[in-house]
Amino acid sequence: MDISVRKEDLTKYACDLLVLGAFLKEKESSLEFAQVNEALEGKLATFMKEDKFKAKEGSTFLMRTHGKIAAKRILVVGLGEKESCTLESVRQATATSLGIAKGLGLKSIASVLHATGIEGLTAADCAQAMVEGSELAMYSFDVYKKPKKISPVRFDLISVPAAQLRQIQKGIQIGELMARGTLLARDLVNTPAQDMYPGKLVEHARAIAKGKGTIRVKVYDTQALVRMGAGGILGVARGSDHPPFLVHMVYKPKKATKKRVALVGKAVTFDSGGLSLKPADYMTTMKVDMAGAAAVLGVFDVIDELAPECEVHGIFGAVENMPSGKAMRPGDVLIAMNKKSIEVLNTDAEGRLTLADTLNFAVKQKPQAIIDLATLTGACMVALGEEITGLMSNNDDLAGQVSSAAETAGEKVWRLPLEKNYKKLVKSHVADLQNVGSRWGGALTAGLFLEEFVEKTPWVHLDIAGPAYAERDIDPYTKKGATGHGVRTLLAYLKTF
Repeated sequence: MDISVRKEDLTKYACDLLVLGAFLKEKESSLEFAQVNEALEGKLATFMKEDKFKAKEGSTFLMRTHGKIAAKRILVVGLGEKESCTLESVRQATATSLGIAKGLGLKSIASVLHATGIEGLTAADCAQAMVEGSELAMYSFDVYKKPKKISPVRFDLISVPAAQLRQIQKGIQIGELMARGTLLARDLVNTPAQDMYPGKLVEHARAIAKGKGTIRVKVYDTQALVRMGAGGILGVARGSDHPPFLVHMVYKPKKATKKRVALVGKAVTFDSGGLSLKPADYMTTMKVDMAGAAAVLGVFDVIDELAPECEVHGIFGAVENMPSGKAMRPGDVLIAMNKKSIEVLNTDAEGRLTLADTLNFAVKQKPQAIIDLATLTGACMVALGEEITGLMSNNDDLAGQVSSAAETAGEKVWRLPLEKNYKKLVKSHVADLQNVGSRWGGALTAGLFLEEFVEKTPWVHLDIAGPAYAERDIDPYTKKGATGHGVRTLLAYLKTF
């Protein structure tokens, strides 16, 4: 979809749909609304009143213009109360309007810039949010079925002050990067495990780095992992015919810097549960278990264009967890890269075993911060539901920065405690650690297990088990399927690091 900004007269710009925003309980209409309403001889306000349109957030009013203005239709989108309007409100409103346009088969959409003039929201931020909402709303995964014609093909922001053009253009550029990284992650996660196995993740990492002088990739195969002592990755991979890999991507900004961040993603391309086999119904979406790595790859797909002023390491251990005569067994003991021994009580708690090695590998890169993303526990979904990520951290400052980035990105997170008294629940009688705790507090004991492998490095763990894959339509830009959750949070964080 072609997205641009134009300084055009609202009433003279030809398009299939012109979108205006409206606030709940706003006594005076905006200048844009008044201009269009006057050109329509007052009918816009009259019909809205007759239909009892109140401008509640997400509500819409649609009418034809019958040639009174150049646009064929007018859509008014409710933004809710002005005092409560956020960038997420702007994203949702834009996604709503694009969804209606797509449903009607319209090709060209023009919109005013929503939420201008609200304290704390710049024109660039609002433009970025509108681009994100529009691009994400238009996404569909049609690789395995007959492709549908996609509409619309043009989305223009119009009637903007000349002084804001440059800001808005910058916002559009960043919004397109945010959306592109998210959509790549969606594609990777939506791809069935038959076509998205460990070797394929390696191929995607190399393809992303190809031709980009700021990014390099190093891949460690089975033999290298044996030399490194990566017992967690190797143990999980034992039951699969697909060999494991540890992938290390590095972005270096053009200007030398000592600032360094490590992003670690869980990369289990399919999780059957291993010998602790999942019930059949629980396996149907287990292609999602590499969503953490997909988010890291989404970030790296656009990182050279976003150009954060810090060195960024992207790390994941790509494996498949399958049952076979070679698979690890409950009761086996694995030795992780940092030499800690782990008793495997449940082979379906495999993600933390691979993360034990990848987190320790991240520590060796000496970053100032580590952020990991993992579809780690069903317990986190029980606690927070399908839409909220559980955040755990050993550093309050870093936790606050990531939470702030998530709020800016419109991705929901909630901090959970690393309760020290629960550490004893992951202690083993025959090894240093065991890979599961008690029945209770499973998300927390998983976080405490991971903490054993980050040493003193400031670290944030994001349990994205719920938000990584939507089992139903969540909102106007998050439909059933992979969401790409985490990409925009990470990019927003890197922009400010």
